[in-house]
This record gives sequence, structure tokens and C-alpha cells, in this order.
Amino acid sequence: MTTEINLVPPPVHFAELADAAVLNAALAAAYRRERDGAHVRRTHQFHGRFENTYIDAARLPELTAITQFVLRAARTILGRERLHFGYWFNEMQPGHRTSLHTHEELDELLSAVYYIECDGDCGDLVLHDEHARVVVTPKQGMLVLFPPDLPHEVTENRGTATRLSVAFNFGPWRPVT
Repeated sequence: MTTEINLVPPPVHFAELADAAVLNAALAAAYRRERDGAHVRRTHQFHGRFENTYIDAARLPELTAITQFVLRAARTILGRERLHFGYWFNEMQPGHRTSLHTHEELDELLSAVYYIECDGDCGDLVLHDEHARVVVTPKQGMLVLFPPDLPHEVTENRGTATRLSVAFNFGPWRPVT
């Protein structure tokens, strides 16, 4: 009797941004300049911190090149030129982690995370499905794209530095009203 085991990894895509060090340094400085302003919105308070920090793109021109890079990757993967998207920052101090969750709240087609700052043991992205578990050790300039219904978490930041990333959700294009 022969038993075939077919382990299919979830559809996870990776890309790296050229000139990431320069772009990331500028974006990290801009984020820190804006993050405590009255205009900032925070959501998802777990484990003693807000997981999502929303800052309007008009206040962060340093985000433009990264957004264009991520949008090009999403268009390629989804085969769509027009997409609606939203983004938020995730700042993880040492000792912080992100609980297991998905991004399938609305009509999302694709989720992504881009790493701005990450040193040492700053926490791995762990993607789970019924067939596989993908563990991603972040590095600056790395982009990871995955299905929004794929459960994922971030392990504890055991490093000594802050980990900063920006996450995106992409859905079908819709006019802004």
C-alpha cells in the first residue's frame, strides 16, 4: 500500500525593495514624527499595546515609494490594474507579539506586510493553514504577500530594538465617496 502525502504551502509571495535602507530610514523618522499626533488613529489593543496605527498618507510622503512598490506587487499577483487598499503601521517594542488573526473582514483579496525596521530576534511572522506552517524571519526591505483569510501571528519580539512594519489589505477597486 502506498500513501501519498501532498503538502502544499499556502500561496505566499516575497519581494525585496531596492534602496530599502534609505527609504526605510526616512519613513521610520517620519512615522516617529507623526505617531503621537492628535490626527493618529489606533485600533486593536491587545497585550498592552495598540497593534494598528493609522496615519494619513498626506502626512507621510516618505511612504509613497514603498506604497507604489507594494501596489505593483499586488497588481501582478492579483492580475488587476485597479485595486482599493488600506494600510496601517505596526510598532512592536521588545516583549510584544501579535495574536493569531486573519484579515478577511470585508472584501479583501490580498494582504501584505513590508518591514521597515527589524533587528535580531524581533519576532517571526508565522502563517498557518491546514497543510503547512510558513515561518518568515523579517528583514528590512522585505515584502510578504498572502491571502487575507490565512491565519497568521507574530512571535514575541525578543530583541532589544523596536520592530516597525507597515501592513496592507487590497480589495476590488471602488470609487471613493
